[in-house]
Amino acid sequence: QVQLVESGGGPVQTGGSLRLSCRASGGTFSKLFMAWFRQAPGNERKFVAAITENGLETFHAPFVKGRFTISRVNAKNTVYLQMSSLKPEDTAVYYCAGNSSADVVAGLGYNYWGQGTQVTVSS
Repeated sequence: QVQLVESGGGPVQTGGSLRLSCRASGGTFSKLFMAWFRQAPGNERKFVAAITENGLETFHAPFVKGRFTISRVNAKNTVYLQMSSLKPEDTAVYYCAGNSSADVVAGLGYNYWGQGTQVTVSS
């Protein structure tokens, strides 16, 4: 069973940067399609970014394009989300997700989910 553990969240001021990490264990990370989602209080969980198993192709939601970048290092069983030019509306719990196939991308049907890490952007 794959386990995903996020880290790197915290408070940050508007315009600042954070790098989230998600480390996987219990499976073959290089075979997992990985993604980041976020959920603000009272809102539904939303897709942020995804990356293919080999890291050669990425997908980013329109509202984070040019500000957030997803990447992965398979040798470290880790996927990252580099966030810059943060805005108060980026405040949310950020979740890492993994799937054994690439047919989900922006959907919620991922096999594996982390517990989330809080990002709070103050103005």
